[in-house]
Amino acid sequence: MEKIDHVLIVDDDRGIRELLAEYLEKNGMRVSVAANGREMRTVLADGAPDLIVLDLMLPGDDGLVLCRELRAGKFKAVPVLMLTARSEETDRIVGLEMGADDYLAKPFAVRELLARIKSVLRRTRMLPPGMQVTETAEILGFGEWQLDTTARHLLDTDGTQVALSGAEYRLLRVLLDHPQRVLTRDQLLNLTQGRQADAFDRSIDLLISRLRQRLRDGAREPRYIKTLRNEGYVFCAAVTVVGAPE
Repeated sequence: MEKIDHVLIVDDDRGIRELLAEYLEKNGMRVSVAANGREMRTVLADGAPDLIVLDLMLPGDDGLVLCRELRAGKFKAVPVLMLTARSEETDRIVGLEMGADDYLAKPFAVRELLARIKSVLRRTRMLPPGMQVTETAEILGFGEWQLDTTARHLLDTDGTQVALSGAEYRLLRVLLDHPQRVLTRDQLLNLTQGRQADAFDRSIDLLISRLRQRLRDGAREPRYIKTLRNEGYVFCAAVTVVGAPE
């Protein structure tokens, strides 16, 4: 019997909740709804859904607070698609940094939301052949850095910890798992966010820039992340498994 995907919609607009629930159910999904964080937690008490559609602008705890809460607790593996009425690029990036797997700006077409949901679910269940990421807890070393894959932070040669956002960690992990291999922006978006790039989507470029700052890596003479014009990015340092986290 084919599995029915369960989607939880968290939005304070009753009309949007009803519209999305009706549309997704017509397309073969099981849907739960919540108007705020309290109702979301009540639904989650009965078990984890396959995906959460989470509005950014909510009364009380907003979507960023709830996304951070989800990522820090037992539901950290549940993918989150964030809805926002804002169109500014910085808001979308903040959502990704809090741990959202994708975003969609209001107003949107319900068909596009369905496509994004399916894309994120595919991403969480299967990566392209030959590009599977190992999830074994370990310390990965490269250059002057070590990445603790359990605590999800960097350590420099002095043992100083450098915190990474969720989006930065996912991007770095993909790069470390595929060193010396050119990855296009589409591939990086697919592997880290489960979607294809829009015509003017610069989220990967912005995340690369932020990750370079964390690694103290210059774009002109990079030691770690090299830009290949009209192709994408390549992680150019050797990667070794140092050991398992304590």
